[in-house]
Amino acid sequence: MILLSFIVLIPFFSALLLGIIYLYDPSKPREKLYATIGVTAPAISATIALVIEAKLLVMDSSTVFHYTLFEWIHIGEFQIELAFMADRLTAVMLFFITIIGTLIHLYASGYMKGDSGYGKFFSYFNLFMGSMLLLVLADNPIIMFIGWELVGLSSYLLISFYHQEHANVTAGNKAFILNRIGDFGFIIGLAILFIFLEGHGYTFEAIEANMGLIDPSILPYIAFFLFVGAMGKSAQIPLFVWLPDAMAGPTPVSALIHAATMVTAGVYMVARFSFLYNETPHIGEFIAIIGASTALLGAIIASFQKDIKKILAYSTMSQLGYMFIAVGLGAYSSGIFHVFTHAFFKALLFMGAGAIIIALHHEQNIFKMGGLKEKLKWVYIPMLIATLAISGIPPFAGFFSKDAILITAFSSQQYTIWAMGTLTAFLTAYYMFRLFFVVFCAPSKKKHTLIPLAKSMIVPLIILAIGSATAGLLGIPEAFGGNNIFASFVALPDVPLHIAHSTEYLLSGLNILVALTGIALAYKLFARRVNEPNNSKIWRLVLTHKFYIDELYIFFILKPLLLLSKFLAYFIDGKIIDNSINLIIYIYRKAGIIFATLQNGKVRYYAFYILIGVSFISTSMLIILGDF
Repeated sequence: MILLSFIVLIPFFSALLLGIIYLYDPSKPREKLYATIGVTAPAISATIALVIEAKLLVMDSSTVFHYTLFEWIHIGEFQIELAFMADRLTAVMLFFITIIGTLIHLYASGYMKGDSGYGKFFSYFNLFMGSMLLLVLADNPIIMFIGWELVGLSSYLLISFYHQEHANVTAGNKAFILNRIGDFGFIIGLAILFIFLEGHGYTFEAIEANMGLIDPSILPYIAFFLFVGAMGKSAQIPLFVWLPDAMAGPTPVSALIHAATMVTAGVYMVARFSFLYNETPHIGEFIAIIGASTALLGAIIASFQKDIKKILAYSTMSQLGYMFIAVGLGAYSSGIFHVFTHAFFKALLFMGAGAIIIALHHEQNIFKMGGLKEKLKWVYIPMLIATLAISGIPPFAGFFSKDAILITAFSSQQYTIWAMGTLTAFLTAYYMFRLFFVVFCAPSKKKHTLIPLAKSMIVPLIILAIGSATAGLLGIPEAFGGNNIFASFVALPDVPLHIAHSTEYLLSGLNILVALTGIALAYKLFARRVNEPNNSKIWRLVLTHKFYIDELYIFFILKPLLLLSKFLAYFIDGKIIDNSINLIIYIYRKAGIIFATLQNGKVRYYAFYILIGVSFISTSMLIILGDF
């Protein structure tokens, strides 16, 4: 189906076109032209994606669309084509990537108004969209990896977009380098996989069909190394420290990274390789443990942050942990369902935060805000819906997807993971309503003079608010009278639940109670005052500084590596290797001087050398013959 290629190629083409127009004359303001091209391209991709999704909806669940653009590599039996595939998992990813991506592009057209790099921004933005779509539509892991790397490149360009400030460049470098560490693991996993599948095809369908050719003892290594790539891309322990610093880019970048593109790639990859992870349940359990630990750590750190964007960044890290709990335990539909619902409310939260930042002259400290309920009504109501959704309050989107994950953990007898997830749910409700009450409800200490917001920033908030309120209804489980339309559509191999409906009711009730307790605590502490917390206490200082994890990385990893590099550069290379080479050069130079005296151009000397040589040869022959 040729339409598959258009979904990917249109954003890439628009990125190229925008780049050429911008480079032709960067100083010329063409904001309407840039915005038109920049928003239209993802909108066309979204329209085509909806057509494909509609076709898949009425066809058998096993239907897969294919399209080959061209043959890329053909060396012997090794053949890789630039080809695309779309099944129901792909359709779900396409739906929120293209639609929410289009809304974020529309929002960005107002947010970036007046920026000198307006055209460059939209060129990078469309490149980001095209890269994620390539990753999702790829029919083999090599093409997926190309999209994977292009997503990393795009994020680097956008995080360090305001490169005039050194901190922004550092943040971009940090994201790029940490993702390369994860990607090295991904490459190792693919290399092992391809060695064992040599000559049997390298598409996802071929890999699944030929899993029996791989030594079962090797499968855990492949599964682990592929997940290392997901650790970097989806900001899981220990490769998560780049994500909060990624807030250095413009807010629409944060919305796109956290809601519709980069960080969801790792979860998608694990779901796409579900046939592999089903064969390695202990690696799946490891993934779930990493996910639960990341979810809890992110929630704890978010509870003590002041920067509105960093609160949401750690929130994303935490929610990604939930997704990995699900896919790690084999509940792939639940994990992807949380990816789906999270896309709506997290895009809304970031875009709402961006609207607040713009209105308050780029203020990001929540404790310097307050009292915005009446002044920013069209931001207040959507933000309330999104906050309820992420907190797991029914019937908003996050309740059903998060509830399904926690119930799966309990059903799988992973009680520690379930307890960590439940505690994370409490903290999520607490820190999100802490943000909400401080920003909108608590009285402000100063009178705010607000900058008016463009309509292009408000309309996406309203649309996403509707999605945040209703998207969860697609996954109502059987216990609540539904038939989980989402799971039925996506048709992934899921671990069955082994608990009664009565237990589901109790667990769901507990989840609601836990969320309400977090909201009540946040209300008591922050709804009536906006005083910035005192960080004089050591425990609060540690939590505010994120357990000093960055500092620990610098002290235990970065500084030793720098010392090792200096030792290698200045002692091993400078003193030993260079001096060894210089000694050889010295010897050759001195030998050259000695031999140069022999080659002096005087015939008498050459005749004397000949005489000595002939005498030496004659004497040697006489000795050998015994006549001397």
